[in-house]
Amino acid sequence: MSRMDRYKKIHEETNKKESVFARKQLTDKELEKAAYEEEKRNQEDFSTTNEEYNARSKKAQGNFEIKTKGFKARNSHPRNLRNKNKPKSVQKDEEQPRQVKKEKKIKPKKKHPIFRFIIGLLLLLLVYSGVAFALGKMSAASDSEIPKQEVENFNGFTSADGANNILLLGSDSRKGETARADTIMVLQLDGPSKKPKLISFMRDTLVDIPGVGQNKINAAYAYGGADLVRQTISQNFGLECKYYAVVDFKSFEKVIDTLFPGGVAINAEKDMSTNLEVPIKKGQQNMDGLHLLQYARFRMDEEGDFGRVRRQQQVMDAIFSQMKNPLAIAKLPYAAGKVLGYTGTNLKTSFLVKNSLHILKGASGIDRLTVPAKDTWEYGNTAEAGSVLVVDKEANQKAINNFLAK
Repeated sequence: MSRMDRYKKIHEETNKKESVFARKQLTDKELEKAAYEEEKRNQEDFSTTNEEYNARSKKAQGNFEIKTKGFKARNSHPRNLRNKNKPKSVQKDEEQPRQVKKEKKIKPKKKHPIFRFIIGLLLLLLVYSGVAFALGKMSAASDSEIPKQEVENFNGFTSADGANNILLLGSDSRKGETARADTIMVLQLDGPSKKPKLISFMRDTLVDIPGVGQNKINAAYAYGGADLVRQTISQNFGLECKYYAVVDFKSFEKVIDTLFPGGVAINAEKDMSTNLEVPIKKGQQNMDGLHLLQYARFRMDEEGDFGRVRRQQQVMDAIFSQMKNPLAIAKLPYAAGKVLGYTGTNLKTSFLVKNSLHILKGASGIDRLTVPAKDTWEYGNTAEAGSVLVVDKEANQKAINNFLAK
């Protein structure tokens, strides 16, 4: 090779090396320009991708349009596009943790002091009533002056209107024999009217006594006790009784004096003295237990048993009306214990407590009915019973049903 050829070759190789080196030595401006073009290409790619996504969404949703205002796509930033291809676990680690709000502890509300006072007062009244009732019953049990009334076998039933009627019987055990019932009443406390109702049966009413035959209604007690009286009333008048109470007249006096120390306010119809232990003067007065009993039992006048039944109802009404006295209400548990202690009865204490409000309703007046009803009877005589009241049983049964339904 000639010298010229060798120089030419060396020159070509030198130019080639300088061209490679020049390409490696890029200026800062050329680097910035390259980065800007790269980012522009990425944005164009994202725009194309976003347009394709919108086109697919519109095709899937049809004509349904979702208008968004002031909302930016979550992945609109190029950085999010780059994260799109990253694994979910990596994306989750890169996200900032959300701040969890601390739950506020709900403090239990404090009971209002008025509620605590009311609850405490009710508990106190309950304890007082229970203790007073027990003391009254013990007092009656320890009283040797009053003959003890044994609890009878009484197969009572609830009446058709759902009421648990009470058969009230008054007798005078001082006669020393099984006496006829001097007083026959049915007291309804829990009937449809929710008000005390009192039905009095005149003792000379002629009835059919089961297993005995025709006789006066008061004879049923002498033949078979309280349960036979219940059967007689049911068979002749269609009235059922669930409970019974036989009250001795002497115990009646003591209960009245315990419950009403100042006496019972009542307006006596007339002067009375015949066959009475104490005379009664006409007019408004306060009667103690003895005077009230004599007033209720008197029948030695032209009205006979009609007048006595009316006065018995007047006495019961006066007793209920006296319940308005706060002092009487305070003594009611003790008196109720005495009544049950002196009385032969199957009455449950729970029944009296449950119907205590109905008893207090009687303070405004008690509804009364006498059987036989007006214009449903006539006088008669029988060989077995003597002078009697012959009654229209169907008419009286209808009168009883109408009275209790009001």
